[in-house]
Amino acid sequence: MNTEKDFSPLTPNIVRALNDKLYEKRKVAALEIEKLVREFVAQNNSTQIRHVIQILASEFALSQHPHSRKGGLIGLAACSIALGKDSGLYLKELIEPVLTCFNDSDSRLRYYACEALYNIVKVARGAVLPHFNVLFDGLSKLAADPDPNVKSGSELLDRLLKDIVTESNKFDLVAFVPLLRERIYSNNQYARQFIISWILVLESVPDINLLDYLPEILDGLFQILGDSSKEIRRTCEVVLGEFLKEIKKTPSSVKFAEMANILVIHSNDLIQLTAMTWMREFIQLAGRVVLPYSSGILTAVLPCLSYDDRKKSTKEAASACNHSLMKLVTPEDDEDEEETGSGDSQPREDSPPKTEGDTNVCVPITLSCVLPFLPVFSLLDSADRSQVTLDLDGIVQVLDRHLHDASTGMMTRIAVLKWLYHLYIKTPRKMFRHTDSLFPMLLKTLSDESDEVILKDLEVLAEIASSPAGQTDSSGSCDNSDSKLELQVPDGAKAGPQTVVGDSSPSTPSMNSYFYKFMINLLKRFCLERKLLENRGAFIISCILSGCL
Repeated sequence: MNTEKDFSPLTPNIVRALNDKLYEKRKVAALEIEKLVREFVAQNNSTQIRHVIQILASEFALSQHPHSRKGGLIGLAACSIALGKDSGLYLKELIEPVLTCFNDSDSRLRYYACEALYNIVKVARGAVLPHFNVLFDGLSKLAADPDPNVKSGSELLDRLLKDIVTESNKFDLVAFVPLLRERIYSNNQYARQFIISWILVLESVPDINLLDYLPEILDGLFQILGDSSKEIRRTCEVVLGEFLKEIKKTPSSVKFAEMANILVIHSNDLIQLTAMTWMREFIQLAGRVVLPYSSGILTAVLPCLSYDDRKKSTKEAASACNHSLMKLVTPEDDEDEEETGSGDSQPREDSPPKTEGDTNVCVPITLSCVLPFLPVFSLLDSADRSQVTLDLDGIVQVLDRHLHDASTGMMTRIAVLKWLYHLYIKTPRKMFRHTDSLFPMLLKTLSDESDEVILKDLEVLAEIASSPAGQTDSSGSCDNSDSKLELQVPDGAKAGPQTVVGDSSPSTPSMNSYFYKFMINLLKRFCLERKLLENRGAFIISCILSGCL
């Protein structure tokens, strides 16, 4: 640096000392700067104060010479100490050059930058909050610094900043959440630990309602929950546990719909139990709000029902999810949309009219079309909860897929058949639209090796065969790519009393055309599959004779 250059009001002695390689001499210069700035404060000379800060920043802290940069950093800290409570008026000029030095290749200089910023923040206290995002951004980088001294210094600064946020009621959460949402996807363990510690602190502050923004960070939290570090996972579990407690306390303010698919997506081996536990609480607390997500929830839940005792907790949580979700399906879900209004398809008087923004509410999201960090749905108003549309087509598709999958566990197959039976009881008219596609697979399931599966399968077939809703069925055959299972039903077999659809209780045994389809196809299967007749024929026939059909 050119020592002949005019750096007034800094004296030549101060300039030389700031450029010195010895820390003690730079410290002496800092004391002189502190004294000088105090005099300017007493004179209320803000022009000279800004001039000193500008010189220390541009000519020293941002210099190409490492000793000059170190001198600039300690000089800026000295200015902040001299300014005291007035330092808030100059924070932008004080902070920016220090943060630039966080990226320096010299670890010693990064440490001095951390030390300088600590002194600046300690003096300014709450006045630094308008600059919180840039401070957080800088600290998140130092949290993963390879030098242990730098990391140690950053931890001291981090604790100081957390104390300031905790004791203040002026923290701008709205401005901070976008940065948090971005940084939460870091793969660095130290950065993750830093992020999760901040979420835990913010969640503990009474005046900060982080729950409102949970949909924006929940996906990132579940990704952190899958970290290889046991400590990070444990801390993340604590954070999620605190959020879940708050959700249970204030369910009316929770955006369940925006988080439902995030839980479905993260129902994998590493974090399955936590996701399933959350899903269970969501179903119980949100009720019918989650119905549009039924197919995705079942995709995650059904396989867990066949887990052994090594995953007993996950299996139990999945079973609770399955049971609670099934209870949400009611006879009102069997009504067509045009029947929920007046004859001219107008909305009911006691229902708010739909707007363009409502058209997405009932559209189900499946696993294949969800971006994990982009919440799509907003929480339904309480007035709309009872009008949520059941994703019946999606549910049937999931159930049918599990029946076709040879690897599906026995308890899962039983749960699938229980679902089909429940849907035929609660929503018979809509379910009969799917009967032709389900019927062949239900017949094939009679070959199952489990007696309990066959019993449940016969219950479903019995309900199909005796349901009043099936009396209006006009299809002449049971569609199936396997022509061996197709039999035309004689015209005479279709004739029968036309029964009006009754209540949601199991049907009376007044058989419809599917009874004849079942009996004819069963006899056909016995003829074509000798093993089925030998191994299961007597069992199936005894069940039929005892009242299943």
